[in-house]
Amino acid sequence: MTTTARISARERVPMSSLRRTALVAGALYLLTFVSIPSFVLYGPVKDPDYITGPGPDTPAFLGGALELIVALACIGTAVALYPVVKRQNEGVALAFVGARVLEAGTIVAGVASLLTIVTLRQAGAGAEASVTAQALVAQYDWLFRLGQSTMPAVNALLLGTLLYRSGLVPRILPLLGLIGAPLLVASTVGTVLGLWGPMSAFAGIAVIPIATWEFSLGVYLIVRGFKPAPITATFSTGSSR
Repeated sequence: MTTTARISARERVPMSSLRRTALVAGALYLLTFVSIPSFVLYGPVKDPDYITGPGPDTPAFLGGALELIVALACIGTAVALYPVVKRQNEGVALAFVGARVLEAGTIVAGVASLLTIVTLRQAGAGAEASVTAQALVAQYDWLFRLGQSTMPAVNALLLGTLLYRSGLVPRILPLLGLIGAPLLVASTVGTVLGLWGPMSAFAGIAVIPIATWEFSLGVYLIVRGFKPAPITATFSTGSSR
C-alpha cells in the first residue's frame, strides 16, 4: 500500500519544462559526435582513383547520413537552448542560433560535394571527370575547415559566454570552450597557411578542449540539468504527459 502511494506521488510530480530542455539539448550535443567515423568512411571517395574504379559507394552514403544527422543536431542544440539562454542575452543567443545554422549549412554542402562524386562514378563519367572529382574533394575540405573546424570556436564563444555569466552549469564547462576557441582558430589558420598539416600533433591537441567542452556539456545536461539561476526562476512546470 505504501509502495503504491509512493508511485502515485511520483507520477503526480511533472517534469519541469527546464529539465526537459536540458535533456533534449544534452542528447543533441552527444548526437553531434556520431559523425566521427565519417573520416574513415569518406576515405574511398576521396581517393583520386575512385572516380574510375568500381566503388565502394556504401561508406560514402553512410558517412553522408551521419553528417546529416550531425547537421540537424547542431541546429537542434541551438533551438533547444534558445528559450533559456535568451534570458541572459537575447542578441548573443540569437547569434548562437545563426552560427549553428551556418555550421549545419556547411556540413550539408560538404556532404553534397562528396556524394556528387559518387553520382559521377555511377554515371560512368570516367577519367575525364577526375579533375572535377578532386575539385569536389577540395571543396569538401574547405567547407570542413570553415564549418566544422572553425564554427565550433564561434559557438563556444557565444554559448560559453551565456552559460558562464548565467551560472546555468558549472563554470569550468564554459571555461573549457572559451579557452579552446582561440586554440581551434589558431589551429585552423595555421593549417590554411601551411604551417602544419590538418593531421598534425598541434591540430589534434587544439581540438581537445572544444570536444571536451561539447561532450561534457551534453553529459552534464542529461545527468544534472541546469543549475538554479535567476534567469530560470520563472520557468513554468510542464505537464507530466
